[in-house]
Amino acid sequence: MLKGRVHKYGADVNTDAIIPARYLNVSEPLELARHCMEAIDIDFVKKVQPGDIIVATTNFGCGSSREHAPLAIKASGVSSIIARSFARIFFRNAIDISLPLLECAEAVDNTETGDTLEVDLASGRIKNMTNGKIFMAKPYPNFMAELISAGGLIEYTKKRLGRA
Repeated sequence: MLKGRVHKYGADVNTDAIIPARYLNVSEPLELARHCMEAIDIDFVKKVQPGDIIVATTNFGCGSSREHAPLAIKASGVSSIIARSFARIFFRNAIDISLPLLECAEAVDNTETGDTLEVDLASGRIKNMTNGKIFMAKPYPNFMAELISAGGLIEYTKKRLGRA
């Protein structure tokens, strides 16, 4: 079960907005986190707390295929992202590092910055603790749930190969 405060954004939040290109020479997750979302929300790193949740409208993570974007978000403490839709490669990169993403238009439409959400990844249940509304996102297929639970693609592979 995940629980956190909402940071809400609009449509087409691209990977340059998530982590500007000038930081692509950085690979340390905590250093990337220091610059997360600064192109569209300069105070994000001051406001975000461990467990917080990003909510966005459509096409979150569009733009280049850089893995730095989901890594910066995860390292900032964000526990999950809920949107109407995600750019396909961003979705895959996020799942590969165990950053859960959920598509749920109703949750997006009924959630505001500062609300608190409770998310059950196993069932897809999202509860807005601020307004009491409950929404259902499609839960992950078993193999994706296992990948997220294992801590991402690398840890999942190590387990499968017996090297964990």
